[in-house]
Amino acid sequence: MASEQSDQLAELAGATRERMSNPNLDLHTIRDICDALAEAAGKEPEGVSYCEVDAGGVPALWCIPAGCDDQSVVLFNHAGGTVVFSMASDRKAAGHLAKAAGIRALVLGFRRSPENKFPAQQDDVETAYRWLLSQGYHPDKIASAGHSVGGNLAVSLAIRLRDRGLPLPAAILSVSGWYDTELKNPTYQTNAETDKILSMPLAQFFRDSWLGGTDIAHNDPRVNLLYADLAGLPPINIYYGAHEVLVGEIHEFADRAKTAGLDTSLHGVADGQHIFLLGAGRVPETDAAITEMGQWLRSKLAVNISRRPAYPA
Repeated sequence: MASEQSDQLAELAGATRERMSNPNLDLHTIRDICDALAEAAGKEPEGVSYCEVDAGGVPALWCIPAGCDDQSVVLFNHAGGTVVFSMASDRKAAGHLAKAAGIRALVLGFRRSPENKFPAQQDDVETAYRWLLSQGYHPDKIASAGHSVGGNLAVSLAIRLRDRGLPLPAAILSVSGWYDTELKNPTYQTNAETDKILSMPLAQFFRDSWLGGTDIAHNDPRVNLLYADLAGLPPINIYYGAHEVLVGEIHEFADRAKTAGLDTSLHGVADGQHIFLLGAGRVPETDAAITEMGQWLRSKLAVNISRRPAYPA
């Protein structure tokens, strides 16, 4: 049975989707509505400070837990289909994750579409990763992470680096990842009633904003990770909300990762929405998942436990 806070998050998501359904809204207003959702969904993590930084030309936000192991970092890509949300809207979730892992998080403000089409977002993520290397971070101490389309970007970064012969991050954390730009999985229909925020029309809007007018096909492995070569990638931990429409493609992606020989973990959050991660600090199910994510990151990055603050606090 879902917690009261989980039900409240679902209600908030439903109210947000209803507001966005107005065909007369402009993009600026839609973004404001989504930012308001993120602000209301979660709580600021205690003992975490924020600092804006230029990551090689990419705007970014450091989330720095007190007493953290500053030799390790999670490179975090926000949700929003490349269209909405921002490094500020995902800062609470990333801050809670950083605190749980006892490390820094660098949340990227990658360029958004439709103003910037593919591959602008992937270019920005790679630029920020290279910037981390230039700042002295070792690949073995970097995790690539993301939420929704950010989960796609987190995996795509590792694929790009592998194909360029560059050092890979030590781990990938993908939460509610959007992997299939063909939008063909049956759970778009079977979970249409339970997912209160993401829908087929909204996913089509995101896809057209990102890829429309380019020569990128919907089954292009550079964006559709169900067609990508995953061989040789780092360990990957995959989380999803049981009520979201992406469940089917997330399971399909996890199966492909296992078939490719990756160290793959898959976890479903009971009654979780597509945006369950934004409930960090407020929704017990989200906090429990973040605690697990933090433990996994610590194990993969060999975090100095003696410097890690307790979570939650």
